[in-house]
Amino acid sequence: MKLTEKIAYMKGYMEGLELDKATKESKVIAMMADVIEDMGAYIDDLQNQVDELTELCDLLDHDLGEVETDLYCDDDEEDDDDDEDDEDDDFRIGDVLPADHDDFDFDDDEGLDDELYVVTCPSCEETLTLTEEELEKGSMICPHCNEVLEFNYDEIEAEAAEEADAEGDDAADSSEPENF
Repeated sequence: MKLTEKIAYMKGYMEGLELDKATKESKVIAMMADVIEDMGAYIDDLQNQVDELTELCDLLDHDLGEVETDLYCDDDEEDDDDDEDDEDDDFRIGDVLPADHDDFDFDDDEGLDDELYVVTCPSCEETLTLTEEELEKGSMICPHCNEVLEFNYDEIEAEAAEEADAEGDDAADSSEPENF
């Protein structure tokens, strides 16, 4: 029996007692029954909210589990036969993007001066975080799919220099006085 049903049963039982409503005791008992009824309704509402939140948490947990599976599971079921057929197909160039230091949790201050880059493997689409030194080597083996990734670090430096020049030109243009 639910709490609200028990409270309704208690109130019905009290009415069956036919207490004299003029006495102080019966007034107190009637007020207590009303308070208990309000508390029961409030508790019932809280229980419904807890049930809804529990269901939502279960759904979010399931969805998060799927995301974790997509992000962290190794796909060992990929075609191993393709790796043996053409070795030239193993060489791919990954997308290289500068990484933001705020995205990474460092235990100490070492390594904060190093420029970090985010590389996406075109084969398995996993992302790797590399330092300038690792990029300067020119290539590496993807730890997720064992594909050889090649990098052209000179192009990255050239693009960074072009961006710096463009920012410098914008600053110089804004400092020149305009003639009217």
